[in-house]
Amino acid sequence: MATPADTSKTVKLERYNSYLRKLNSTKLLNASSKLLFRVTLLIALVLILFFTINYPPLSDNPHHVPPHHQHHHSFLSTTLFSGISPGGATWEKQVRHSSTPRRPNGFSILVTGAAGFIGSHCSLALKKRGDGVLGLDNFNNYYDPSLKRARQNLLTKHQIFIVESDLNDAPLLTKLFDVVPFTHVLHLAAQAGVRYAMQNPQSYVSSNIAGFVNLLEVAKAANPQPSIVWASSSSVYGLNTENPFSERDRTDQPASLYAATKKAGEEIAHTYNHIYGLALTGLRFFTVYGPWGRPDMAYFFFTKDILQGKSIDIYKTQDQKEVARDFTYIDDVVKGCLGALDTAEKSTGSGGKKKGPAQLRVYNLGNTSPVPVMRLVSILEGLLNTKAKKHVITMPRNGDVPFTHANVTLAYKDFGYKPTTDLTTGLRKFVKWYVNYFGIQPMVKKETQHTDESG
Repeated sequence: MATPADTSKTVKLERYNSYLRKLNSTKLLNASSKLLFRVTLLIALVLILFFTINYPPLSDNPHHVPPHHQHHHSFLSTTLFSGISPGGATWEKQVRHSSTPRRPNGFSILVTGAAGFIGSHCSLALKKRGDGVLGLDNFNNYYDPSLKRARQNLLTKHQIFIVESDLNDAPLLTKLFDVVPFTHVLHLAAQAGVRYAMQNPQSYVSSNIAGFVNLLEVAKAANPQPSIVWASSSSVYGLNTENPFSERDRTDQPASLYAATKKAGEEIAHTYNHIYGLALTGLRFFTVYGPWGRPDMAYFFFTKDILQGKSIDIYKTQDQKEVARDFTYIDDVVKGCLGALDTAEKSTGSGGKKKGPAQLRVYNLGNTSPVPVMRLVSILEGLLNTKAKKHVITMPRNGDVPFTHANVTLAYKDFGYKPTTDLTTGLRKFVKWYVNYFGIQPMVKKETQHTDESG
C-alpha cells in the first residue's frame, strides 16, 4: 500500500507566503496613506497662503486692504487672472503701445492711480489730445473696487493700458522705465481720506511717503529723467487762518495724518529736486468732485443716502458756524493738471546725478468760491427731487478743517488756470452720471437728463 504524500511543509510554506503578502500590502497601504496625508497637507498650506494673500482679514473699515497685502494681490491678479505675465512679450507690447504718443512732440506719460477719480479723467484727456498714457494702479478696496474696474474698462476702450501693481514694487517700476523712456510722470496714486487715517495710519505712510520715495528713486536713476507732476493736497494748510489760502502761507500745522503725509511729500520733493535734479510740481487739490467720483466724499454719499431715505450728518464748527468747502469740478482740475504738465521743465539729472538747477513748483487748484455744506445739500435735494433727512452735529476732532478757500493767482499766472464750473452746474453733471451708473433714473428730476455728461 502506497504511503500518502506529506503536505504539511507545503501548507506551511503557502501560509508563510500569504502572511508576507498581507504584511507587504499593509506596509504599502500605510506608506500610501502617509504620502497622501503629506500631499494633502502641502496643498492645504498652499491654499491657505493663497487665500491669505488675496483675501486678507477684514479690518474695521470694510473698504480697505492693508498696504502690505496690496502688492501681493495685484501681482497674483496680474499673473493668474489676466493671463498676461509682467515682463513678458505680450505685456511689453501693451505697455509700449499704450505709452506711445500719437501727436508730434507728444508726451509719454506714466499716470499712477490711473483707475482713480482724477487719474482716470486725466488719462482720458491726455490720450484724447494724442499723448501716450500708461496707467499704474493697485486697485485696492479702500472703496468699492468695481468702480475702479469700471473706470479701467472706460480707459481700455480708449487704448489706455493699466499695469496692476503697487508703488512699492520697485522691480516692476524699474522694468517700466526700462521699457518706456517716459517724458513725464503724473503721480496721483495715494491713500486718500482724512478721517480714515485715524483707523489705519500705516496705509498712509506706506502709500503717500514710502510709495512716493520709491517712485522718485526709480525716476532719479532713469535716463532720461522724467518731469514729475504730483498730487499734494489743500489739507496741508491745516490750521492756517489766512484767507484765501495762498502757496505762501504756512503749512507746518497739519490737522490730520493724511495732511502730514502730503506735507512730508512736499519736503521729500524738495530733497530729490535739490540732490538729483528732478523737476517736480506739486498740486494742492481743493475738494474735487464730479462724475466717476469717490464714494467716500460727502457729495457722493449724501446723494446715495438721500435717495435711500437715510439720515445724513451735517457738521457745524465747534463754535456752531457752518462748514464750507472750495468744491472744485473735475474738468477744471484736469485742465490744471494738463497745464502743469505742459509747463513742466525737463529734469536736469542723468543716471542719478544732478547736472544743474531743476524746476520746483507748488500750486493751488481750487474753485475760489467756498460753499457751505448745507448749500451743497440743498442743491442735491433739488436735483434729486427728494428732501434730505438732515442731522446737524458738531464737527468731531477727526482731522477735518472747517473751511477751505483757494487762491489760484499763481496757477493762473503760470499756466492760465481758471476754473469755470459753479457748484450747481457741476453737481447736475454728477447726478446725471450717478443715476445712469446706478440705474435709478426715474427718481431724479428730468432736468438732469438734458445736460451733457462731463468727460
